[in-house]
Amino acid sequence: MKIAITGANSSVGLNLLNSLESNEDVSVIAGIRSERAAKSLPQSPAINPQIISYQDVDKLTEQLNGADVVLHLAGILIEFKGSNYKSANVDATAAVLEAAKKINASHFIFISVVGADAKSSNAYFRSKGEAEELVRKSRLSASIIRTPILLGPNTAGASSIAAAAKQPKAKVLGGGNYQMRPLDIDDLNLAIMECFNKTKPGVELYELVGPQAIPYRDLIKKMAGLLGNEIEIASIPIWTAKLGAAIGSRLRGGGFSPAVIDVITIDEKVDENADKTLGLTLTSLDATLEKIIKHEQSQ
Repeated sequence: MKIAITGANSSVGLNLLNSLESNEDVSVIAGIRSERAAKSLPQSPAINPQIISYQDVDKLTEQLNGADVVLHLAGILIEFKGSNYKSANVDATAAVLEAAKKINASHFIFISVVGADAKSSNAYFRSKGEAEELVRKSRLSASIIRTPILLGPNTAGASSIAAAAKQPKAKVLGGGNYQMRPLDIDDLNLAIMECFNKTKPGVELYELVGPQAIPYRDLIKKMAGLLGNEIEIASIPIWTAKLGAAIGSRLRGGGFSPAVIDVITIDEKVDENADKTLGLTLTSLDATLEKIIKHEQSQ
């Protein structure tokens, strides 16, 4: 089986590549945006790096040709000059879908986010919802996996929590009272691989979250406890953070914005977890945090 992955140098992409590189039955077209990104990929004869552009669908089609499954990971949470939600999350998805159709891919997998909604007032959630709509209208056999905060070695979520947990006093947006459903990145790997063999017509939506709901402040405290650190959680008023983010992002033409603040402080809720549907036994939150600590201590 040949898999094409966009955003292959993301934390999810790298974690998946490390899992697949020893699998003799799978080869990978690893789509990245630069030579620098290519250097971060595992060195394996089964992994073929391709520097891709979402503006040239014909070339993208040529580069992804031969793939049985296309996994679209690429996208942004934070806008910056030259890349906004429409171009990075919506237009790029449209381009990859078109290429997947042209190469007659048997299945398309799109990694989305809990809260995605084409009618959302939040620009990020709206862009992910619009991308999901493109997948649904593509007439491809497809899987959409919505994820919460992802935890594991080298994930942004883990780095943020670990950094806060090492402090005597951590300042957190809104006091960190919003509910998280952290998902172990290895569990997402297994979900993705489960979808590799799904080729029936139509689109399946999976909302996959971790086994435990926990306020963000308690997540930091739990990590601090495992590190043997006593910590105090202080609050940064959300309205103050949004005001500063609005001014800063406007002056810089991107960056940390009020939309991003809304994304990271939303309660992560799903109607039904897809773990059973996907045949997964989810990693406990404690086990995930232990993995992160072990990785941090090995660095």
